[in-house]
Amino acid sequence: MGQALGIKSCDFQAAKNNEEHHTRDISSQHLFVRRGQSFIITLNFRAPVHTFLPTLKKVALIAQTGDQPSKTNKTRAIFPISSLGDQKGWSARVEERGAQYWTISVTTPADAVIGYYSLLLRVSGRRQYTLGQFTLLFNPWNREDAVFLQNEAQRREYLLNQNGLIYLGTANCIQEEPWDFGQFERNIMDLSLDLLSVDKHVEEWNQPVHVACVLGTLLHALKKKSILPTPQSQDTQEETLLYKRRGSAPILRQWLTGQGRPVYEGQAWVLAAVACTVLRCLGIPARVVTTFASAQGTAGGLLVNEYYNEEGLQNGESQRGRIWIFQTSVECWMNRPDLSQDYDGWQILYSRASSRGGVLGSCDLIPVRAVKEGDLQLAPAVSDLFAAVNASCVVWKCCEDGKLELTNSNTKYVGNNISTKGVGSDRCEDITQNYKYPEGSLQEKEVLERVWKEKMKHMKDNGVRPPSCEPADPLYLFLEAPSSFPLGGDGQLSVTLANPTDQEKEVHLAIGAQAMYYNGVLAAELWRQKRSLRLRANQALRITTSLSSSYFERTPPENSFLRLTAMATHSDSSLSCFAQEDMAICRPHLAIEMPETTKQYQPLTVLVSIHNSLDSPMKNCTISIFGRGLVYRERRYRLGSVWPGTILCTQFQFTPTHLGLQRLTVEVDCDMFQNLTSHRSVTVVAPEFAS
Repeated sequence: MGQALGIKSCDFQAAKNNEEHHTRDISSQHLFVRRGQSFIITLNFRAPVHTFLPTLKKVALIAQTGDQPSKTNKTRAIFPISSLGDQKGWSARVEERGAQYWTISVTTPADAVIGYYSLLLRVSGRRQYTLGQFTLLFNPWNREDAVFLQNEAQRREYLLNQNGLIYLGTANCIQEEPWDFGQFERNIMDLSLDLLSVDKHVEEWNQPVHVACVLGTLLHALKKKSILPTPQSQDTQEETLLYKRRGSAPILRQWLTGQGRPVYEGQAWVLAAVACTVLRCLGIPARVVTTFASAQGTAGGLLVNEYYNEEGLQNGESQRGRIWIFQTSVECWMNRPDLSQDYDGWQILYSRASSRGGVLGSCDLIPVRAVKEGDLQLAPAVSDLFAAVNASCVVWKCCEDGKLELTNSNTKYVGNNISTKGVGSDRCEDITQNYKYPEGSLQEKEVLERVWKEKMKHMKDNGVRPPSCEPADPLYLFLEAPSSFPLGGDGQLSVTLANPTDQEKEVHLAIGAQAMYYNGVLAAELWRQKRSLRLRANQALRITTSLSSSYFERTPPENSFLRLTAMATHSDSSLSCFAQEDMAICRPHLAIEMPETTKQYQPLTVLVSIHNSLDSPMKNCTISIFGRGLVYRERRYRLGSVWPGTILCTQFQFTPTHLGLQRLTVEVDCDMFQNLTSHRSVTVVAPEFAS
């Protein structure tokens, strides 16, 4: 009769397993594994195995998760240690036997519930030994997992890469913002699972659709609770510190624990970036996407109205939404067994206001393909998302007597340059073709016609198609402006007026400049100019005028854009001409000089230069440098002032510790602006040792 089984220890071989499961960046001490893939543990016994061999024939492993583990809801599994194993469910097999140890391979199902697990050893159906804990994640490397992603480069980009780029600016001047997703930073996994634990339907955590919707809903609620109003000034040191926007980790910590920095409403990309971090952390491939000129708040309507006064300045808001200069969202990759196979692939995590109760009440997961095809019947949110990239904008002139007059503005082309970071590089990838067919193509016309007909069934008015505005006595207006305007600088714009008729026209021209926030909300009126002129028959007249920040009534608020408008009216027609251009406000250039490759554990020298192209000195400048694997803790230095027209150069030295492609980010703050950033990537290679 064999003696009682004695377990001395259980080695989860975290470093080895995590390497094979692509989780080594999370930890080398604790076990993090991906479902559908085996991992190795070693049982060390107190006595030689042969002394209790009969007992070992009746042992089984127990894996359980959640507050109330149950076999019924698949949060508890009991499976024998056999020589064969079950390739579909939980299984274990002995890979190697020693005098006082067994090496066991444990395989999890590809559809297992994710989360924290306890692993136990049960002997003879009664006695149980706790072997330890591990964390189970989704697995894009496993073909049977719903989040399987075929391409290895895409898996590394959309799951493992912590260095992101988020695109801001305008469709004609796309600006990149370096972003640290930090999905493998200390305690981000714990925070992500703690967030998910608000949902008590643990048995549904095996479905990435459910998990993504829960996370989207909860993060949206946390964002609304923790976001501060858009600041009107950046005068105080406290506001300056709050306004930092370098990565997801401190924001997620703030939202969940109150330890970190709140963010401002004007930082539109925050929710998408944090959601991307949490999804990648749990094993769901994700990316941040920016749509330029996006129609928001339309309730699915395909028309947005904008109102301008007789001076060409915006002076009212539409009840049918606004055109945002840019809008960010997050896409995640997965199969959709609940829908047609055509809808597998990229899904948009869409948060919306809802009267429905429950944790899923305000979040939908919408296939990108459904938006492209205009499949409105799939879900109510498809209508909103389709409008975001396909709506038309109609411009109205508000007369002094209170009347509204339609202008012959060319309707804005909505849904421009939909952009995301390219795979394995820092280039911008245009993915507009995923959301809509090419403008003017037969496919686009067919989709729009189908959607218009569907919407007309449910609308009493004719608010679907843009109204026709062909004047009997035409006048044409064209506005040309640079895509960007230097902060505190000068620029030129030109207006071309064309009179295609045989009659001379007296024309009143109004040109204006306003500061606008990214979401289409007026920030400040800056400048206006009026002219009266005569256009001869069949004449085209080009008017060039300078635009200087010295003309502005006030300094544009930080993170605002410059909106130029021109409105022309002639006495023989009540139909005004209108044109508009949005310009990004560009700040001084921050340059980084460093080699493309460097060696691990050897000093690296970097040269940073700031060119002050402004008319005023940049006072109280501070510079920060940071980069995971390059700089141990953030470094911050005072630089003093940079005078107009001068270049300040400064040199830094640090020692890279991590191999592979790493990113250095440099940030400058001064009295005139915050968060002037630049970045460079460097490949860190292993040092050569003399033999």
